Amino acid sequence: MKQSDMDDPANHTVNHPVWYTRGGIEVLDFILDQKLDWCSSNALKYICRAPYKGKEINDLQKAIWYLERRVKELETK
Repeated sequence: MKQSDMDDPANHTVNHPVWYTRGGIEVLDFILDQKLDWCSSNALKYICRAPYKGKEINDLQKAIWYLERRVKELETK
């Protein structure tokens, strides 16, 4: 990516939103490193961004939805 693209604020909200890059590691990097499944990955993303997007309860409820779905997947194996 060119420096001018990285400086574009719109690019940051698409490719590197602040709610996924807090704490020195991007959530995606952690997910890939840990080889998380789809539902757990989405739950983690919702949990990490919950306090920073303005609708914390909605994001936490969505994380719970993904975790419950993952539990059902595991129960049927």
